[in-house]
Amino acid sequence: MKAMIFAAGLGTRLKPLTDTLPKALVPVCGRPLIELTLKKLQDAGIDEAVVNVHHFADKIEDWISRQDWISPVRTEGKMSVRVSDERKLLLETGGAVLHARRHLEGCGHFLIHNVDILSDCDLRWFISQVQPHALATLLVSRRKSSRYLLFDPDTMKLQGWMNEKTGEMRLAGPYVREDECLKLAFSGIHVMSDQVLEVMDRYAVTHGMYIASDTPRFPVMDFYLDMCHLFEIYGVCAENLNLVDVGKLDTLSKAEEFLKSI
Repeated sequence: MKAMIFAAGLGTRLKPLTDTLPKALVPVCGRPLIELTLKKLQDAGIDEAVVNVHHFADKIEDWISRQDWISPVRTEGKMSVRVSDERKLLLETGGAVLHARRHLEGCGHFLIHNVDILSDCDLRWFISQVQPHALATLLVSRRKSSRYLLFDPDTMKLQGWMNEKTGEMRLAGPYVREDECLKLAFSGIHVMSDQVLEVMDRYAVTHGMYIASDTPRFPVMDFYLDMCHLFEIYGVCAENLNLVDVGKLDTLSKAEEFLKSI
């Protein structure tokens, strides 16, 4: 299985660190986030990854080129890491997947991992839970959040999304009742079938997203929520999942404590 790491974000909540560094190179316990993510993928048996870049892209490329355990092509004992270049335009998460299409086609399934997520999830276990016919499978947990994905409690099919603070809600259809759904928090880790690339392409064409750009720009969660009534998009709940979103300066110390504990 291949993987894609979302690492192109501006990291505005980590300023002033990201005034001179991409978020992917922000260190936790002396190791950049991208290294921690790649090593976790490697430990799960994944030896090929794509990393999208935008903010300080040169610095990420330079870091990758200096790692003796990384190779641009598949090499025995090394991890193959390729770059998907978004220097011209930050494409958001859905557009990023389509832009990396040439690296992901034909692989069967690929795992997506946000670069700023640290967790104790057993990725091998998560991958083993993916149903072969699923278009996408989202790792979720019962942790407290303001935003939740909604799932059918019997099938774990995605049914919608809600924001408890604002009251905003998106449901898969008029038949869906929020009070009958499981409310679970998304982890930033998911597995896609490579068939999703064709579906995303049709989605972008239908919504006129190619008019201004060769590669459309859209969030992957919007795609999931718009298409979950038509396609098999499931959740897998990891019980007792511990996770740190390294998105703000005040989470760095928490991330260091968490990393030491695991």
